Amino acid sequence: MSLSRASLWRLLTGRLGWSLQRSERRAVERDESEIARWVTHEWPRIKGAVNTRAWIVFLDESGVSLLPQVRRAYAPRGRTPLLRHRLNWKRASMAAALGYHATDPDRGPRLCFHLKPGSYDTAALIDVLEQVKVFFRGEPVILVWDGLSAHWSRVMRAWVAEQGWLTLERLPAYAPELNPVELLWSSLKKRELANLAGDHLADVADATEQGIHRINHHQHLPWSYLAHTGLTIHPPHPPNLRKDQ
Repeated sequence: MSLSRASLWRLLTGRLGWSLQRSERRAVERDESEIARWVTHEWPRIKGAVNTRAWIVFLDESGVSLLPQVRRAYAPRGRTPLLRHRLNWKRASMAAALGYHATDPDRGPRLCFHLKPGSYDTAALIDVLEQVKVFFRGEPVILVWDGLSAHWSRVMRAWVAEQGWLTLERLPAYAPELNPVELLWSSLKKRELANLAGDHLADVADATEQGIHRINHHQHLPWSYLAHTGLTIHPPHPPNLRKDQ
């Protein structure tokens, strides 16, 4: 039995309810059972161990360069848009700390952003955490981040041991979907950085900061990033967030 492409399309979409979807990437090293265990046991422990003045803060790093983030764009039929850009491999790194108050949703979310040339090492990340301390005014912070070596180096752990305001928690390996900051990066790269062909890293930095201001201005966005992870912080529906948002 053979089917035409049109018949196959009708079979898939009409009878079977399939749709054309973009595949998601997943690392083969992922341990699904460990990720499920973290969500079921470790996340409730993290929420239950904090006091009423604590912030649960997710932190992540990403990079930008002069190579544009290519996205689809409208153009006359048959005229493919061209992005003329410099083949320059200079890079900048950015870090974002997205904080949700453990018990008082009216106090959050709060977004702290950092941008620097080059890449982050342990020393640079300690500088970021010093800024996080100032940003959250020394209140207790439960910092949740991944297993990057600079996050758990001997120097980092020794420094954290001297910080009475800070506790570190590790996300399960190869599970970026549990970090709401990943959704923040995606938002920037789909909006402000999409098809941006800047002449200098400063152009990319300016666009990135504009995106951060946009997200800070619309507080329902950080809540939506958290909701997308499937993680909840009590109460699950902040009173200042309308359901239609």
